[in-house]
Amino acid sequence: MKSILIIGMGRFGQHLCRNLAALENEIMIVDQEEERLEDMLPLVVSAKIGDCTNETVLKSLGIDNFDICFVCIGTNFQSSLEITSLLKEMGAKYVVSKANRDIHAKFLLRNGADEVIYPDRDIAEKLAVRYSANHVFDYIELTDEFSIYEIPPLTEWMGKSLKELALRNVYHISILAVKRPDGEMCMMPDADYVILADDHLMVIGMNTDIQRLLDRIK
Repeated sequence: MKSILIIGMGRFGQHLCRNLAALENEIMIVDQEEERLEDMLPLVVSAKIGDCTNETVLKSLGIDNFDICFVCIGTNFQSSLEITSLLKEMGAKYVVSKANRDIHAKFLLRNGADEVIYPDRDIAEKLAVRYSANHVFDYIELTDEFSIYEIPPLTEWMGKSLKELALRNVYHISILAVKRPDGEMCMMPDADYVILADDHLMVIGMNTDIQRLLDRIK
């Protein structure tokens, strides 16, 4: 459990708050508009109405008490930049700021952000990969070259064990997990695991190798 400050309760800020609360973190939220805070009140330990570009408002929050500070302002880049800079000046341990453009990210990093996130861009990239490639149920980019894909098995894999298939040697991929038809997840299956037709395989490897594999799935 961590102590977290979220500044900006737009759609992304609210989604972030709900998910962090579900993981039992202690959360304080801040926004200039009271109505944006109301639905979140049962999920947080504290809520405050205020303009965090105002140094006095920001100081009143006790910035150094939070493990992570999220700046989730997407419509006013100047405010996001000012708040990010002020947070670091006040001793924030770790600042994560939301950006919509690469140029924004560069300025945020230069002005104190420890990390910059692009929720809209990241979701768009994930959807593009998922829906432009056949037979991809889900996708997680790890680096520019490596990713995790959730895919069905090749026809010739069905009824065979991982040991028989030697996927790492033949296809240069590894299976991290198998999602069974009943929803059960088999993590790090051993060499004797036999692949079923309805299995979803979580495979990790280079994008080029996985793409070659996807081209073979019927």
